[in-house]
Amino acid sequence: MNFTAQNASRKWAYGAFRRIGAAMVTVAAVAILIGMPVEPAWAAKRSRAAPWDDLFRDLSPRPRPTTRRAAEPLSKAVVPLPKPRPSEAPSAERGKPDKEQQASSPNGKPDQQATPAPQPTPQPSACRLALTEAIAIAPSIPDIKGAGGCGGEDLVRLEAIVLPNKRQVSVKPAAILRCTMASALAGWIRNDIAPLAERLGSAVSDLDNFDSYECRGRNRIAGAKLSEHGRANAVDVRAFKFADGSLISLTDRTVPRGLRESVLHSACTRFSTVLGPGSDWYHEDHIHLDLMERRNNYRICQWDVWDPLPQKAPLLPAERPDEAPPREVAAKPDDSKSDAKSNAKSDAKRDAKPDAENSDAEKPEEAEPPREEKPAKKKRRQNRRS
Repeated sequence: MNFTAQNASRKWAYGAFRRIGAAMVTVAAVAILIGMPVEPAWAAKRSRAAPWDDLFRDLSPRPRPTTRRAAEPLSKAVVPLPKPRPSEAPSAERGKPDKEQQASSPNGKPDQQATPAPQPTPQPSACRLALTEAIAIAPSIPDIKGAGGCGGEDLVRLEAIVLPNKRQVSVKPAAILRCTMASALAGWIRNDIAPLAERLGSAVSDLDNFDSYECRGRNRIAGAKLSEHGRANAVDVRAFKFADGSLISLTDRTVPRGLRESVLHSACTRFSTVLGPGSDWYHEDHIHLDLMERRNNYRICQWDVWDPLPQKAPLLPAERPDEAPPREVAAKPDDSKSDAKSNAKSDAKRDAKPDAENSDAEKPEEAEPPREEKPAKKKRRQNRRS
C-alpha cells in the first residue's frame, strides 16, 4: 500500500509540474506579444482572412552583436547647458526680488506678510464738536463694550465744567458719561445752578459726583434690568460746594425749601428722569439724573421736597381745646350700654362677697392634716409609665 501511494503522489506531482511549465510558457509568450513593437506597414498588409498567420513571424532569433558597447559612466554623460547670458541684459543683484515678485506682494516685500490696511479713524460726532474746552474739560475715551449690554459709544471723561466767566466747576470724581449726557449736565450747571449761586452771593466750585458709569442693574439689585448707569447715561448728584466753603446738600432738610424747589424744577426741565427723596428708599441721600428715552417723550420727576423737622419733638399730646364737645356727649350709644352692663356686674359681685365671707365664718376651723410629699423620682417614674 505504501508503494502504491508513493507512485500516485509522484504521478500527481509530475502532472502538476507539467501544467505549471505550460502555464509559464504561455505567460512568456503573451508578454513577448505585448512588448513586441508593431510596424504600421506590416499592420496595414496583414490579411483579415487569416489573422494568425504572421503571429510568430518575428520570433526568429536575431543575430547578436559580437562586440558590446560598454556603458558610459554618468560623469561623461552629455548634459545640456543653459544659453549664455546676453551682454545687454541688466545685472541682477543677489537678494533683490524680481519685478514679478514685487508686483505680487502688496507692500513690495515678498518675504514679509502683508499687514492689514489701517482702519479709518472715526469722525467726531456733532456733540463732540460742540462740547469744546470753552464749555467743559471732557477728553474723549475709547468705546466701552461690557457684558450684558454695558458701555456705550462716544464717551467722555467729564473733569470740569467751564462757566461763562471762565471759572471752572470741578466734577469730583471725574464722571464717565456719554457726550450727550455730559453736555446736558454742563448746560444745567452753566445756565441754572451758577445763576442760582450768584443770587445767593457766592459761586459754585465743586460738584459732588456720587456715581456715574457702573455696569450694574437698577438699584444694584442682582438680575434687575440694566440701569442707565450701565449705559453711561446717568449721574448721581449729592451736593454742591460753593467758593466760600459752604456745602449745600440737595436732600438736606435744613437747606431752604425755596432753593431746593428751584433746583428740582430746573432738573426736571432738562433731564428725562429725576429721582430723589420720596421716589424710593434707594434715593434718599442723592438725586439721580439721566436721559433715558421713552415712548412719547415720557418723563419721570419724583422728588419730594420735605419740610424741615421740628427742633424739639413734642413729648406730651396737645391740650384739649375749649370748643371741643364734652366726652359724654361725644360718646356713642353702644358705649353707654356696655358701661351699664359692666356697672351691673360689678354690683352683683359686691353683693356676693359678704355672703361668702359669712359662710366661711360659720364653719369651725379644723386643722388640716399635713400632706405627705412624695419624692420627685417617683413622680417621674409614674409619668414615664403613663
